[in-house]
Amino acid sequence: MNRLLHTGTRLSYAFHQKSVYLISGPLGVGKSTVSKTLANAMNQCALIEGDLLLHVYRGENEPPWEERLRLAWLNIAAVTRNFLLDGLDVVIDFVVEDELQWFFDQLSDLEATLHYVVLHAEPDTLTARLQQRGDMQYIHRSLFLRNKLMASPNNEPFLLDTDRKQSDELAEEIIKNSRFRIHDEVRKLSCDN
Repeated sequence: MNRLLHTGTRLSYAFHQKSVYLISGPLGVGKSTVSKTLANAMNQCALIEGDLLLHVYRGENEPPWEERLRLAWLNIAAVTRNFLLDGLDVVIDFVVEDELQWFFDQLSDLEATLHYVVLHAEPDTLTARLQQRGDMQYIHRSLFLRNKLMASPNNEPFLLDTDRKQSDELAEEIIKNSRFRIHDEVRKLSCDN
């Protein structure tokens, strides 16, 4: 059983089973900020920024989007596995559309708890954040993803509103709130298939 102990601004665990925190949500919702805050709060942790693995290709013959996404997820799973085997918790910052079950299956043989969070914000908030950082070209995609992620019945228990909350508050809620732990629920899904 995980027991959270506060030691200054860092968090450490007694009798700690390794954890994977999968932080999803649309562009501009705060995935990167919350993921970094969460990773910095952990005692021993690796932060995987999925976009870095998605955008590694250079040159004229970049694979199609579906292939790049497939390879990014394969690499995220492999790197996560390696960090867990090395005794580290893992925080992953990446949009999860339909990959949750597949990702869990890739790690199901390891003694790790998977936490899943779908960050969301009001459309006006997302639009303002993307405009502020000069990413107006992503507003339509962000709002599309927001609606898709929020409409999914599978995501409903894992939704976390980022409006009017600071990243440290969100990170603390993610760590402390057991509703984001999906290990048992996803295992049941695995057995049913």
